Amino acid sequence: MLDLVLPKGSLERATLELFDDADLGVTRASDVDYRATIDDPRVNEVRILRPQEIPRYVAEGRFDLGITGRDWIEETAADVVSLSELHYSKATARPIRVVLAVAADSPADSVTDLPAGLRVHTEYPQLTRRYFERHGIDAHVELSYGATEAKVPDIADAVVEITETGRALRAAGLRIIDTILTSYTELIASPAAYADPAKRAAMEQLMVLLGGALEARGRVLVKCNVDGANLDAVIALLPALKSPTVSKLFNAEAYAVETVVAKREINTLIPALVDAGATGIIELPIAKIVH
Repeated sequence: MLDLVLPKGSLERATLELFDDADLGVTRASDVDYRATIDDPRVNEVRILRPQEIPRYVAEGRFDLGITGRDWIEETAADVVSLSELHYSKATARPIRVVLAVAADSPADSVTDLPAGLRVHTEYPQLTRRYFERHGIDAHVELSYGATEAKVPDIADAVVEITETGRALRAAGLRIIDTILTSYTELIASPAAYADPAKRAAMEQLMVLLGGALEARGRVLVKCNVDGANLDAVIALLPALKSPTVSKLFNAEAYAVETVVAKREINTLIPALVDAGATGIIELPIAKIVH
């Protein structure tokens, strides 16, 4: 049904882990194999390629569905259908930022402070050229093949680079003066495939699985029992997607309560529940949350 392309490189491991969590495990002969399979009737073929190439291949209809970053969609100006933001990156759930950075001792505080003719190195030459054109600055933009932050000040006056925290740029003696783009990982589709009702339905079903797996990350299900006299105190402690589920226990003035909470809160929540009168507390992992 669907030909799928997944990103190789920095997003590779995180993407494969997400597909595993979504019960769409990707199988290949080795870690360096560019061809893979997913044991699902909705997926016909899987390829693993560089994320820089994926928007163009999907736009051309070589693949029906792909995962890449918004940064590469913007860089290639590819005509694709964005189905969903997937809030994960190489190491965190935070987006990456495409930023403009200069030497820490540069007098420039914004892009408008930069002189005409400045040298800018970047892995995003098209995105960068459009950015400087919007600001009316004549910049000499060159493609960088890596170690971009090391080129200031001898080779470049400024760089356009990606960052999650800015730590590496600061370590290289650079200072961020503007954010050009905030980029999440995205699930994208070929316009031609998206126009096909059967393929669109299959895409939407895969989106449910992937989105549900992401939603469940960092959350657990908590169940407990509580006497009627303590019910309000226990409910007041419980966060929930909407509201806790409360069921009366058979032949007793007591209730079963369950809700979804952030895993990071569980170490303080369970003792508080005990203090409020809850008993029989159970913590369970969650594989998916589908709204």
